Amino acid sequence: MDARRRQWHFVSVMAKHLPPSASTLRLLDVDGRSGEILAETRRDISLRRLPAAHLDRADLEPGSQDAIVAYDIPLADTLLGAALRALRPGGRFIALHSRGLVKEDLGRTLEKNGFVRILVEPALDGLGILMRGEKPHVSAQTMARIRAVADADGNALTLESYRGRFVHLLIQQHPSKPVWQLEANESLNWRAAAVEKAERTFLLGFSSLPKAVAFMQPAVLAGAIRDVSKIPKFSLATARAWPWDLLLNPTLEALQGAELTYLSIDPASAEAPDE
Repeated sequence: MDARRRQWHFVSVMAKHLPPSASTLRLLDVDGRSGEILAETRRDISLRRLPAAHLDRADLEPGSQDAIVAYDIPLADTLLGAALRALRPGGRFIALHSRGLVKEDLGRTLEKNGFVRILVEPALDGLGILMRGEKPHVSAQTMARIRAVADADGNALTLESYRGRFVHLLIQQHPSKPVWQLEANESLNWRAAAVEKAERTFLLGFSSLPKAVAFMQPAVLAGAIRDVSKIPKFSLATARAWPWDLLLNPTLEALQGAELTYLSIDPASAEAPDE
C-alpha cells in the first residue's frame, strides 16, 4: 500500500471519532496532514491549519474548536495544553501515529494534561495508534451538554439565510427495524414530522443532530412529538426541492396552536450517516 493510500485509511479511522457538532464542525488541523482529507469526507467541516510549533502562540479563542486533529505529531505537553484551551467543552483531540505500539503512558499523558474519556488503541488492523481525549464538560447533565452544542445555531432560520449544508428531519420509520432485517417483500417507509398552520404545511427541520435532539426532549415530554425513531440528514439542495415549506430550528413555543402531521419522505434521498 502506497503512503498516500495508507494515510487515507488512517484518517478515515480518525473521522469516526469526531464529536457531535452544530451545523458546522470547527476543525483545527495541526500541521495540515489530515484535515483536508477529513473535509473531503465531511462537507460540514470548517477547516483551519496551524503548525504544531505555533499552536501555543496562535491567536485562538479559548473554546473555539470542536475538534483538533494531529497526524504523526508527538504528544508534547505544550501541544496538549494549547489544544485543551482551544477546544470547547466536549471537544475532542484526535491524534494518530502511523507507527508504534499502544502503551499506557500515552493515555497517562492525555490524562495529565486534563483530557477525559481517553481512548488509546491500535488504529487500523493492528497498525498504528489512535489516541483520543475529550475536554471535560461543564455540566454532568446530558441534555445540558447537547444544548450547549445546539445553541451554536440560532432558532427560526430560513433556507435563504441558512449557511449550513444539511437539514435534519424527525422521522417515523415503518417497519421499525434495520434494513438487514427486512423481508423480501418489505420496504422502508419514512414519515417526517410536520405541522399545519394557517392552511400551510411546514416540515420541521433542524440544522444539526444536537439541535434536533434539544428540540425533541421537551417536545416528547409535552406530548407534541412521538414515535420518532430516526433523525437523518438531507443535503441543502434536497431540502430546497421539497414541495413543502420548512420551519428550520423551530421552538416548541412557536408550534403552539399548530396541528401535527407526517409527510412521506424517500429514504434514498437522505445522506449517508456520519461514522
